[in-house]
Amino acid sequence: MEMELKEQFGGIDIYLFDQLLKGSLTKDMRILDAGCGSGRNLTYLLRSGYEVYAIDRSEAAIQEVHRLAESIAPVWVREQARVEAVEQMSFADASFDFIISSAVLHFADNEEHFDQMVDELWRVLKPGGKLFARLASSIGMESRMQPLGEGQYLLPDGSRRFLVTEEKLLGMTAKLNGHLFEPLKTVIVADKRCMTTWCVEKPG
Repeated sequence: MEMELKEQFGGIDIYLFDQLLKGSLTKDMRILDAGCGSGRNLTYLLRSGYEVYAIDRSEAAIQEVHRLAESIAPVWVREQARVEAVEQMSFADASFDFIISSAVLHFADNEEHFDQMVDELWRVLKPGGKLFARLASSIGMESRMQPLGEGQYLLPDGSRRFLVTEEKLLGMTAKLNGHLFEPLKTVIVADKRCMTTWCVEKPG
């Protein structure tokens, strides 16, 4: 019986799916989903036997990932999913070839917290590794975002987020001595919020 697409791929981010199609993720890589939630981006990777690790601050979310992995992954060790904050992970330096950070960084409290999270993601990324991040930004809707201080903004959809600018992302890329393996891509959603894809490769 043919597997349904939803069963095979879960709720995967379409831009992460794009990276799969482009061959950016391969089975010889160690992959980290940093801020994994209940594992929506992990279904295909787990089912297909990729070496995947996951962290989230929510214990309930990590328990969901364990349940998912134990039901579909060919091999799964509970140590692979941990209750941890992105800015303070227990992994060794240069542990991962590819890191997923999907809808996580815009929950930073302020500029310092954002920088701490990015620096920690960079620390555990191997030389030559890739960071795939999707995060809220002000790109294309600068005049519609109401500043609240500390990098926080009130969005037209009523939510409060830490927002980055194009200048911030390009500046951070330069500070890390990384380079974009994809151009910045921003989607404006119903003129209420913006989501930007930031894809950075660490020098080898």
